[in-house]
Amino acid sequence: MKLGILGAGAIARIMADTLRQLQASGNQEVELYAVAARDLGRAQAFAAAEGVARAYGSYEAMLEDPAVDFVYIATPHSHHYRHIKLCIDHGKAVLCEKPFTVNARQAEDVFRYARSKGVLVTEAIWTRYQPMRRMIAEALDSGVIGTPKLMTANLGYAMLNKPRIIDPALAGGALLDVGIYALNFAEMFFGDPDGVQGFCTKYETGVDLTDSITLTWKDGRAAHLTSAANVHTDRHGAIFGDKGYLVVTNINNPQRFRIFDPDHNVLQSVDCPPQLTGYEYEVLEMADTLGKGLLECPSMPHRDTLRMMQVMDDLRAQMGIRYPCEGVDDDTTL
Repeated sequence: MKLGILGAGAIARIMADTLRQLQASGNQEVELYAVAARDLGRAQAFAAAEGVARAYGSYEAMLEDPAVDFVYIATPHSHHYRHIKLCIDHGKAVLCEKPFTVNARQAEDVFRYARSKGVLVTEAIWTRYQPMRRMIAEALDSGVIGTPKLMTANLGYAMLNKPRIIDPALAGGALLDVGIYALNFAEMFFGDPDGVQGFCTKYETGVDLTDSITLTWKDGRAAHLTSAANVHTDRHGAIFGDKGYLVVTNINNPQRFRIFDPDHNVLQSVDCPPQLTGYEYEVLEMADTLGKGLLECPSMPHRDTLRMMQVMDDLRAQMGIRYPCEGVDDDTTL
């Protein structure tokens, strides 16, 4: 299958590297075929540097190429909604970088539209597709730490030098960029929360700088999550039970988890299986799902994407954060 990349920024280069490594490893299932940018020169420079066969100076031109089987959207958060719909208009399956859209109303609209056109669309949040997700879940299900009752997780990077992070017009801030990983970590292992509470500090432009989030469940479980756009955190996630606890190294691409007993002795240490970049899993599942004629990827069904968007909408309402691209009345006709 031939993949086209919509956008030519840093994340697009990581995807290009992933596809090159996949082919070098002998996997020929997906071919990096095309890239599109808002001007031809930028697309051509990307194609030359990354070994891409076709370069297009507009998104529409690439989408009109019948050879493109599916598209990876690598544009700013604020543009995802319109670019997903543009791909659907051209009948192209979509793997869209997180966050899928800016809010839940946009996500609902996209999913309705995709179903009406019979087009596969999915969110590219890589931790959902990686084998460590299953491995951590199996460890918890084994009962080795007893009943999981409490969770903590954090993710932060010093990113204020990146314009997209501090610009409200690009749906910047910590929540949609890194907080989304902490929220997905909690949902993957504890399920949908019953209660959501959040606080933030704000940057001078009005975007959230740091987030403190508490999720609660009616059975007494809780998750305390932190995200930040101005500091580097240890990126750890921990799940605590009545017989021990489990600690994950880097919730933004888990590399190891360790299991401890109540006396803090290490019972087990499990490393991440060898990976290329970590992005290969979402690409291969996307290709497999498309080949089967399905409209949702099993690892990130529409329901889960929508639920994450709803939780972030709730948090932003509590934090008093709204993006210009949402419009006066949250219009989804951008």
